[in-house]
Amino acid sequence: MKKPSRRTTALSAATLALALLLGACAPSPKVQSPAETGSTGPTGTGEDVPAELAEFYGQSLVWEDCGGGFECTTATAPLSWQDPAQGKIELALKRLPASGEKIGSLLTNPGGPGGSGIDYVTSAAGSIGAPVREAYDVIGFDPRGVGSSTPVVCLDDAAKDVSLSRAYDDSDEGRAEMAADLKAWADACAQNTGDLLGNVDTQSAARDMDMLRAVLGDPQLNYLGFSYGTQLGATYAGLFPEKVGRMVLDGAIDTTLTSDEISAQQAVGFENALRAYVEDCQGGQGCPLTGSVDDGMAQVEEFLDQVAERPLRTTSDRRLTSTLAFYGIALPLYNNESWSALTAGLDSALSDGDGTTLLSFADLYNGRNPDGTFSDNSAEAFRAINCLDARGNPDPEVMAEQAAQIEEAAPTMGSFFTYGGMSCVDWAYPVVEQEFDLHAEGAAPIVVIGTTNDPATPYVWAEGLAKTLDSASLLTWEGEGHTAYGRSNACVGDAVDAYLVAGEVPQDGKVC
Repeated sequence: MKKPSRRTTALSAATLALALLLGACAPSPKVQSPAETGSTGPTGTGEDVPAELAEFYGQSLVWEDCGGGFECTTATAPLSWQDPAQGKIELALKRLPASGEKIGSLLTNPGGPGGSGIDYVTSAAGSIGAPVREAYDVIGFDPRGVGSSTPVVCLDDAAKDVSLSRAYDDSDEGRAEMAADLKAWADACAQNTGDLLGNVDTQSAARDMDMLRAVLGDPQLNYLGFSYGTQLGATYAGLFPEKVGRMVLDGAIDTTLTSDEISAQQAVGFENALRAYVEDCQGGQGCPLTGSVDDGMAQVEEFLDQVAERPLRTTSDRRLTSTLAFYGIALPLYNNESWSALTAGLDSALSDGDGTTLLSFADLYNGRNPDGTFSDNSAEAFRAINCLDARGNPDPEVMAEQAAQIEEAAPTMGSFFTYGGMSCVDWAYPVVEQEFDLHAEGAAPIVVIGTTNDPATPYVWAEGLAKTLDSASLLTWEGEGHTAYGRSNACVGDAVDAYLVAGEVPQDGKVC
């Protein structure tokens, strides 16, 4: 009998957790034009742009108090940068004004794709160094298709809940069911989003950032990006190398990799992170995983196999499926400070047959509220952006061969990273042609940060991006979890702060 598949569906196991842990949503920014209010604001840098883009680069932003010392506004961007006459979209912004003498604006992106920059600035300003907050207006924005900006809209909450919970057998019948569900999701996105669905690619979002840079009055872009935000930043650097100011890319994505290579390497990343957790768990008190580290890994694998056949009860009327169990295990691996919570969840599941704690982690991962609604559209935006940026090979034989290789390299977690080529088969819009220089020739120095046992963005990706970008300097944190700045140590924090504030580039190869 074939082992049941524990594979995820509409989302591969990707870098959503960082974005989903960033806190409450900001108030919806009020949309007004300067003509309506007579208010004044940054009017841009006065640079020359094509006539069809002048209204976007020359717009004035009307900032309003939105509580807690923050200010909110909305900018307008073209639906299509290639054909601005097609229409307009809105981009929501939130800023924490500089507390001292301002040297510029610092745009931020927390990851995803699909993570809300509004949420990041709201909840994570405290993790940005005080010298940076003193010198910059720290600005979060929801990229096109995301959150409070003009959003991607797909399934209703009930159907989305079912889709994110389902698991499929490793069989032709199971894959047919998966394909049908993926098609239903894709069809709903096309029907409910319209032409925006073909314009939420990363290159378009990078062009939005250049427009925001100019509107904010910055001659160069200063930028702090995490996880997927490093891809967005590297794309910007490749499109506008002469406009790069001080740029930090933390939890880096290697922009030279294919979608299939990303899935395979990320599977190994999560496998390695789980192994580090198991070793730590067994060295402490109350660990439900016994024997050697290999024994503990095998126990987690056996648990996931059992849940695939018999979903676990919880204190609610919902069951913990193998897909939800994976999310519940993956979430705490993003931060080693959450490992004790994972131990509690596994102990409850293994000892008592109760999946409630792991289900709560899965819900946090997916942005699901207790009433079955969802707090954001990160799942929709994640798939929409990825399907425009790159796609895996959909050939069944190729996917089967890749699945075998992935599961051999990552026996416990690998099955959740297989058959990704199915995700975009029925997408209504094609992959966007790459228009940027991977090397960003001519860009100012860029700081790339990697964490040695990062599950979501493996350290080899930081090495790869630093090698690809002509002007990159690699800063390494020897640690566990996803990303480094704001959660690692003073060595990393001080280096980033000194670079952003004073332009002091850390020595390439510096290890913290």
